[in-house]
Amino acid sequence: MLTSAVYDAIGRGYFRQRRPDPRIAAQLAAALGTARSVLNVGAGAGSYEPADRVVIAVEPSTVMLAQRPHGAAPAVRARAEALPFADRAFDAVLGVLTLHHWADHVGGLAECARVARDKVVLLTWDPGSEGFWLVRDYLPEFLALDRRQFPPVAVLAAAFEATCGPGVRLEVAPVPIPRDCVDGFLAAFWARPAAYLESAVRAGISSFARVPGVDAGLARLRADLASGAWAVRYGGLRAADALDAGYRIVVAHVPAARAA
Repeated sequence: MLTSAVYDAIGRGYFRQRRPDPRIAAQLAAALGTARSVLNVGAGAGSYEPADRVVIAVEPSTVMLAQRPHGAAPAVRARAEALPFADRAFDAVLGVLTLHHWADHVGGLAECARVARDKVVLLTWDPGSEGFWLVRDYLPEFLALDRRQFPPVAVLAAAFEATCGPGVRLEVAPVPIPRDCVDGFLAAFWARPAAYLESAVRAGISSFARVPGVDAGLARLRADLASGAWAVRYGGLRAADALDAGYRIVVAHVPAARAA
């Protein structure tokens, strides 16, 4: 898993590629519900931080913190596994595509539940998913790594229950990725395959920094785009408005009475 030191190296320029998509932001806002105070864990450069709520950001990487725009929510350098806040300090805790970078999933989730009064909202990826064409046909190393590093929903549920007791309730909802997704995460360009050949696009996707030896897969993609083979297999996808690539919003509703 990525440490803050690694992200200090690969996170430069993230703010150019990792901008919030309004449709995904709307799903996250709905999941946050009436929460007025929000702790954004693994906040990075500040994507998806709601402007209409009181937000505190937590991020371990100094490079990512330096990219937060002027006027962004105040940020604290810290890790999910050791949040420097009192119990139940926030209405909600938010974590957007950050779980796979934590050194200790269970410990981080326990901390999120500890500081939340009402709920923990996570945008994550389901390791039981088939992914999409890029990671199946061209870069299967990405799929294998993500399946090791993203915790299954059952692990999330067990971690929250261990902290909060059996009264915790989980909701899981799919996050369809729009064909013109503004955010530059891994599956964002499913309908724009040539984008993966651009170094600037790849610089905003941590998988390309985590997995060595991607040149052969990218060469196959380049050749298939040039020959029309990609269009034969996947051109029909371009008629779709969105794709379910396995991304999920998981909401843990934490009970008022917690486990001892």
